[in-house]
Amino acid sequence: MAAPEISAREAEVLAALGEHLTNAEIAARFVISVRTVESHVSALLRKFGASDRRALAALAPSVVSAGAAAPALPAPLTSFVGREAERAALLSAVTEQRLVVAVGPGGVGKTRLALAVAADVADRFSGGAWYTDLVPVPDGDAVPAAVAAALGLGEQPGRGVPETVAGWARGRSALLVLDNCEHLLDGVAGFVEPLLAAAPGLTVLATSRSRLLLPFEWVVPVGGLGADAVTLFGARARAAGAPLPSGSEARVAAICAALDGNPLAIELAAARLPAVGLDGLESGLGDRLRLLDGARRGGGRHGSLRSALDWSHDLLDESGRTVLRRVSVFAAPFRAADAAAVAGGSAAVLAALADDSLLVPVAGGDGTRYQALETIRQYGAELLADAGETAQVHEAHLRWCTAEGTALLAADPATSGWRAHVDRLADDLHAALAWIVTHDGPSAAETALLVGRLCHRRGLPAEAQRRFEQAAALTPDGAAAAAALRLAAGSARSRLAGADALRLHLAAAEAAQGAGDHVLAAHQYAHAAELVHRSAGILAEVPPAATAAGWLATARTLADDPGTRARCAVVEAFAAVDDQPGAVASTERAIELARESGDPVVESAALDQLTGLRLARGEARAALESALRRTALLAGPPDPELGFELSDAYGMAAESAIAAGDLRQARQAAETLRDLPSQREVAHAGAARLIVVMVLTGDWAEAVGVGELFRESWERAGRPRIPSLRRVAAALGAVHGARGDAAVQAVWRDVEVGIGSAERRPHDQRSVESFFAALEALHLDRPADAVAVLHRPPEEFRSWFELIWRPWYAALWAEAAVLAELPDAGERIARARPFTTDNVVAAAIVDRAAALAAGDRDGVLAAAETLDAAACRYQWERSLLLGGG
Repeated sequence: MAAPEISAREAEVLAALGEHLTNAEIAARFVISVRTVESHVSALLRKFGASDRRALAALAPSVVSAGAAAPALPAPLTSFVGREAERAALLSAVTEQRLVVAVGPGGVGKTRLALAVAADVADRFSGGAWYTDLVPVPDGDAVPAAVAAALGLGEQPGRGVPETVAGWARGRSALLVLDNCEHLLDGVAGFVEPLLAAAPGLTVLATSRSRLLLPFEWVVPVGGLGADAVTLFGARARAAGAPLPSGSEARVAAICAALDGNPLAIELAAARLPAVGLDGLESGLGDRLRLLDGARRGGGRHGSLRSALDWSHDLLDESGRTVLRRVSVFAAPFRAADAAAVAGGSAAVLAALADDSLLVPVAGGDGTRYQALETIRQYGAELLADAGETAQVHEAHLRWCTAEGTALLAADPATSGWRAHVDRLADDLHAALAWIVTHDGPSAAETALLVGRLCHRRGLPAEAQRRFEQAAALTPDGAAAAAALRLAAGSARSRLAGADALRLHLAAAEAAQGAGDHVLAAHQYAHAAELVHRSAGILAEVPPAATAAGWLATARTLADDPGTRARCAVVEAFAAVDDQPGAVASTERAIELARESGDPVVESAALDQLTGLRLARGEARAALESALRRTALLAGPPDPELGFELSDAYGMAAESAIAAGDLRQARQAAETLRDLPSQREVAHAGAARLIVVMVLTGDWAEAVGVGELFRESWERAGRPRIPSLRRVAAALGAVHGARGDAAVQAVWRDVEVGIGSAERRPHDQRSVESFFAALEALHLDRPADAVAVLHRPPEEFRSWFELIWRPWYAALWAEAAVLAELPDAGERIARARPFTTDNVVAAAIVDRAAALAAGDRDGVLAAAETLDAAACRYQWERSLLLGGG
C-alpha cells in the first residue's frame, strides 16, 4: 500500500514523533503552537490509520526516509571508494557540531566525502539535507542568493535574501552543505554565523581548501587515500575497460603513492591505462614526478596532482589541449555549440576529453552538456595564461554571454523554457561580469545592466537592484549612472523595499542634476515624494510631509516638461484626503496630464488613485473600469521601469472585480498576478487573491489544493507576518470548517494568527474575516452564529479596503437575519440593498433573502439563475438547496 500524501510540515512533525518528542517540544522546535501540533498529529493519525502516537513513531523512519519533502543530493556518477576513517570522523562531527568544515587540497575528494556523509545523516534531519555548490558564485555578497536558490526560495517582497534564508531555517531541523567555499571565505563566514544564531536546528557542513576562521567551526582534515588508493585505481581502470592484470597491485600501489593518494590524480592516471598500460604510466608519469621531487610546484600533494594533470595534458593532441584550457572560462555546464563559439572545440573533442576524465558529461533536458571539475578549471586557467590567451578567450566568453542574454531579453518570458534558459546562463553571466569588472573593461557597466534586466524579468528584483547599482558605480558617465540608479529604484519598488527605493530615487536625482539632466532629476524627486504619500506602508520610517513637499518643490523648480507636471499632479492627488472636496477632480486632472506626457507608468499611478477613490465611494464597477485601464496600459514585459505598477494593477483589478461581484474577471486578474515573475517565486503572495476568489466562486477543492502550496510557501519562507494575507487563512479555515474537518481548520486558524496579530490587524480585515466565518456558519445551518459574527452594521464601513467587502458582508448580514428569523430582517434587507447595487452576486443574495422572507420559491430560483450566470457556483447550489429545487 502506498504511503498517503503528507505536507512538508506534516513530514517534519512525523519525524519529530519518531524522535519521541512531546507536543510541546515539537511546537518549540518548529515555532508553532501546541494546538497546531495536535492538529497535525490528528491529521497524521487519520491519514495513516494509526491507532496512537506510538504507532506513528514506529512508522516515522520508513515514511520520512522515503523523503517526499527532502531534496535530492547530487548523484555521483561513480562509486564512492574507501574513506572509512574520514567518513566516520565527519559523520561524528556533523551529529555533534553545528558548523563542520572538511578541509583539504584540491582534487582530494572533499565534495564526494561531504555528499556521502550528507546522505548518511539525511534521515536524522526532518527538514532534509540541502546542497549548494559555490563554485559559480562570483563574490561573497552573492552567497545568500546562491543558497536561497538552492533551497528553492524566491525573493520575498520587503525582505532581504539573508532574512529570507534565516526565516526558512528558523524552527527547522536541517543540514546545509556548502561546497567549495575557498574563494568566498569572508562571504561564507559572514553569512553562516548569523544564520546559525537564528536557526538552532540547522547544521552546516562546508568543504574548503582553507578554514572559515570562525571560533565555533569544527575542522575535519581530508588527505590522500591510503590503502584504498589501489582499490580506487582498480575500479576506475575497470570502468575504462582495462582491468588490472593479476600481480600488479604493488606496481599500482607505487603509482598511487607517488601521486600522494590524491583521488583526482589517481582517476586521471587510471583513465589513461587503456592507452598506455602500466609501463607507460610508470615511465611517463614517473618522469614528471622525479622532476618535481624535492621542489614540487605548490608543495606536497598539490605537486602530485599537478604532475598528473600535466601528464594527461601532454598526451592530448593540439586541439584537445586548446579546448581544455579555453573551456576553463565556463562557470556552468556548457553545450558543444557553446564551446564552439567560445573555445573553437567540436563535439568529438569534448567527448574525447570526457573519456580522459578531464571533462564530466552532464545529461540535461536540452542535450548533453560538459563540465570541468573546479580543480581542472583552475588548471585550465593557468594554461590559458601560459598561452597568453586569457584576455582573448574571456572576451569571447563575454561576447557569447552578452549575445545569449540579449536574445533572452528579446524573447517572451512566457515562452516554455525561458526561465530555465536564464538560470543556466546566470552563472556564466555573473562570471563574465566579474572578469570584466576586475579588468576594468569598457563594457562592464553595460554587462551589469544586462544582468540586472534579466534578473528583474526572471523575478529576482533584489539581485537586479544590486546589478543596477553596480552599473551606476562602474560608469564614469553621470547621466548613465543616473539612468542605472533609476532602474535600481524600480527594482526596489517592485520588491516593496521602500527605504531602498527612496534612497535610490534621491541618488538618481542627485546624479542627474550633476550630469545636467534636470528633467530626469525632477522626475526622480517627484517619485520620491509620491512614494511618501502613496506607499508609506512600505517605508519603515516615513519622512515628514514637509520633506516630501520640499522634493516636490525642487522638481517643479528643475523642470516644467509634461512628465514633471504629470508626476507632480499625481503626488498632489495622493496627498489629498480621500473625502476632500475636489479629490476626484484633482485625480482626473493628474490622469489627463499623465496621458499627455505619454508615460504609462505615471498614468497608471494616477489611475490607481482614481480606483481607490471610486472604491471608497462604493462605485465598484467604475473602480473595476479604471483598474482594467491600468492593466491595459502596462501590457508588455515586466521591466524595472514599471516598479510595482504591474503587480499592483492586477492586484487592484482583482480587488475591484471582487467588489463588483465579477468573479470571472477577478479570477483572470488573480491568475495573471500569480504568474508575474515577481509573484511566481513566492506562492503565498502570488496566489493569495486567487484562493479568495476560488472560495467565493465555490471551487473549494481547487482552493484547498492551492492553499496547501500557499501554506508550505509561507512556512518555507519562515512564517513572515503579512497581515493582509489573514483573509486567505480565514477563507480556507471557513472551507474546512464547512466540510467538517476541524483538525485542518485548526491548522489554518494557527496560520491566521501567525500571519498577523489579531490585536494589531487593521479594522477592515476583521470585516472580511467575519464574512468568511458567517459563510461557514450559514453553510452549516447555524444562522444565529452568523448573526453573532456579523454584528457590525455595514453603514460603519469606511476604508476603501473594507468597502470592497461591504457588498458581500451586507448580503450575508441580511440573509442571516432572515434565516435566524430576526424581527428586523426586512429592515436589514432594505438597508443592504444600496450597498449591493454594484455587485451582481451580493445583489442576488439579497434578492434571495427577500424571497426567503416572503416564502417566494420562484424568487429564490430566479436568484439562482443570476448567480449561475455570474459564475458563483457555490451560491447557485445554495440557492437550489434553499429553494428546494
